[in-house]
Amino acid sequence: MNKRAPVCVGSVAEGEQKMQPSVEIGPLSGPLLVTVAYLGFWYYLLVGLQRKTKYRLFKEYTADGRQFDRYFGQDPQMLAADRAVINTQEQMVPFLTAFWMYALFVSPRVATVLGMAYIALRFFYPRLLGKALFRMQPRRVYFVTVPSYALIFYMLGATVWQVIGSS
Repeated sequence: MNKRAPVCVGSVAEGEQKMQPSVEIGPLSGPLLVTVAYLGFWYYLLVGLQRKTKYRLFKEYTADGRQFDRYFGQDPQMLAADRAVINTQEQMVPFLTAFWMYALFVSPRVATVLGMAYIALRFFYPRLLGKALFRMQPRRVYFVTVPSYALIFYMLGATVWQVIGSS
């Protein structure tokens, strides 16, 4: 099956535009799906966890007659939700960069497997972080961060090795 991403070609002045394939998607379908899954997971944390926590805490504070200060209140539950979102966002650029370089220059199939493993690890970060964050994040998050960093460094190293070896 020859899948290609459509692009619009033709002159707008002529009023005629046709969709023609520009890139063969086939070998990159796995990395594309992993990218969508990662972004979907990040939005789940952003909308599902962070937003849900914010509105739940607002209701709890209001019911107790307290004022909820979203940004300076230092509520441990809000801090944990924020940390889960921010950490996932902080790692987005290194992961997606290493992941796509590996997919394009080394192996899209192996990149797909490594990317799925990375997302599975990221799934456990908020759970290991806990529902409330006090002074420091717990050391148990290292069970996610260390293997996640290892995957990123492996993909970067393998890509560099491939580029150096092929020149």
